[in-house]
Amino acid sequence: MQRRRLGPSELHVSRLSLGSWRTFERIDRSGGLAVMQAAREHGINFLDDARYDDETARAPIPTGYSEVVFGELFRAAGWDRADTVVANKLWWEFWPEQTAQKELEASLGRMGFDYVDLIYANPPPDGMPVRDIVAAIGELLRAGLARAWGIVNWEAEQFLAASRAAAEHGLPQPCAAQLPYSLVRRDWVESTAMGEALAASGAGVVASFAIAGGVLTGKYDAGGTGRSREELDDPRLADARETGRRLRALGEDLGVSPAALAIGFALANPAVVSVLFGATSPAQVTENARALELDAGVLERLRAF
Repeated sequence: MQRRRLGPSELHVSRLSLGSWRTFERIDRSGGLAVMQAAREHGINFLDDARYDDETARAPIPTGYSEVVFGELFRAAGWDRADTVVANKLWWEFWPEQTAQKELEASLGRMGFDYVDLIYANPPPDGMPVRDIVAAIGELLRAGLARAWGIVNWEAEQFLAASRAAAEHGLPQPCAAQLPYSLVRRDWVESTAMGEALAASGAGVVASFAIAGGVLTGKYDAGGTGRSREELDDPRLADARETGRRLRALGEDLGVSPAALAIGFALANPAVVSVLFGATSPAQVTENARALELDAGVLERLRAF
């Protein structure tokens, strides 16, 4: 799979990245291992992990078991640590009692890693200036706990402020912006303000939520379960459900899954370096990888949706 440089960093990441949004602690280990192995076999080298609170009532610890499972599966699947870009997140949930360094060190301990390649910062909590976040992340980089940094779901103005603070303090620019981007949610990436922030930092977009939480695939219309199931009656999802029906019709004509089409749309944006997705089976990984095979004509049709 083709790799691209992630912003101004030295990280080169695959065009698709595998996430673990409340996934691996919910499926059995053999299933999780099969997903991880499939991702590696398809050439994915970019993995996204994070600490989540237990929602299964089965985890041996109340928070962060997601990281424990991820680390175990990573090693069992035979990933080459030196050739794999692993990302994690700073939630600031226990700030200011817990510093950024303490939060990341706790995550690394649960994962069984010495460092992460990319540390994402969630939006600043109330009372925490952007410049303090940038300074804290600079300490993580100097300590060797992370190789590069990025932001998750920041508004453009705050993102631009972070870029300027990094420049003022002689710190590396954020190399990645993980942002929702899909056929039905384009503004996060395509707005003029975000374009300015991306240009100032040089960051590449890691597109998330490309299938709108599964709504675009039609799995909920077919009775499936997932994180958006309880929101289907929300009027704001009406457009997504209708777009999903059109997307599925196109997919049937082309013999391609709606998920691959949705991912292909996001990949076609030059600002997007990688598209992040989750999977609960090897078949999903294989089908999503077909997004890389879509031709220009199909992508143009998607752009016109």
